[in-house]
Amino acid sequence: MNSNKLITAMIACAVVAWLIYLSFHVTTASAASAVAVLKTSGMTCGSCSEKITGALKAVKGVTHTEVDLGGGYVIVGFDAADTTPQHLAERVSKTGYGSTVQQVLTPEQFRQMTGRDIGRMARAGGGCGCCSGGGPAAQQQQ
Repeated sequence: MNSNKLITAMIACAVVAWLIYLSFHVTTASAASAVAVLKTSGMTCGSCSEKITGALKAVKGVTHTEVDLGGGYVIVGFDAADTTPQHLAERVSKTGYGSTVQQVLTPEQFRQMTGRDIGRMARAGGGCGCCSGGGPAAQQQQ
C-alpha cells in the first residue's frame, strides 16, 4: 500500500514538472497586427531571401516574412506593439540590401488586396535560378 502511494506521488511530481517545463518552452504563434511592405533592392537569389528572412525573424514581434525577389519586395507580418516598419526596413538594410517602407497595412487590408491571409501563399518557392532554390520569385517563410 505504501509503495502505491509513493508511485502515485512520483507520477504526480513528474506530471507537474513536465507541465512546468512546457510552460517555459512552448510558445504560441502570435498573430500579425500589421503588414509592412518593404521595397528592397539588391536581391538576386534564394540566398538573399534566406538572409533577409533570418534577419527579420530575429526581430521580436515578426510573425511572418515573404520575399518577392522578382518584384523587389519584402512583406512582413508583425506585431505593432513590439516593432515598427522603420525598424524592419533598417534591419533589412543592415544585411546589405537597400530597403524602405513602401506601405503599412492592416491584416484585413492585406487580405482585401491579395485575397489571402498573411502567411498563406498560393505558391511557394524562391530564387532566380542562379542557386539551387530556383522556381518562382516568391518565397514563403514561416
